[in-house]
Amino acid sequence: MLGPSPDTGRRARILEARVDLEQEEPADWWEVEALYDLCFAPGRTALSSYRLRDDVKPVGPLCLCLWDETEALAGVIRYWPIRVGGARALLLGPVAVHPTRQGEGLAGLLIRESLRRGRKLGWERVMLVGDYPYYRRFGFEKLPGVVMPPPTNPERVLGLELQPGGWDGVQGDVTRWDVS
Repeated sequence: MLGPSPDTGRRARILEARVDLEQEEPADWWEVEALYDLCFAPGRTALSSYRLRDDVKPVGPLCLCLWDETEALAGVIRYWPIRVGGARALLLGPVAVHPTRQGEGLAGLLIRESLRRGRKLGWERVMLVGDYPYYRRFGFEKLPGVVMPPPTNPERVLGLELQPGGWDGVQGDVTRWDVS
């Protein structure tokens, strides 16, 4: 007889979390930005990944919010279109969970659901700049042939195939999406 899944406790905490998952709306912008300010160090917008986002619209169907039973923002994730060596890709991030809700599995819920939606929308690949030990649980691997603008640590450049072979032959510089 098989024992309980190691995720059983995490799933139970998510079910107990009582959150509503919704696509981010334009009216949510201020609350989302306030949560990012709360969760990240000052100067977060000076990072090279933000230069890739300047004047580029996020991928709306993949930008998700978790609202709790009091209608407070518990977590958020955003995605941006980019180019890697000329090929289209998604840039995941930022993802944030309110400090009072961390440890409940909400970031994992946001990541897994948004990746599922990205696959369904036909995106082939996604990348991020983050901690490999954390993101490998979602299937992300290091992308040695992908070069983010400086000053990005190349060991933190991670990617995931959303479609089979999505990263095959894709490498080079990460550049902004053509906004014209």
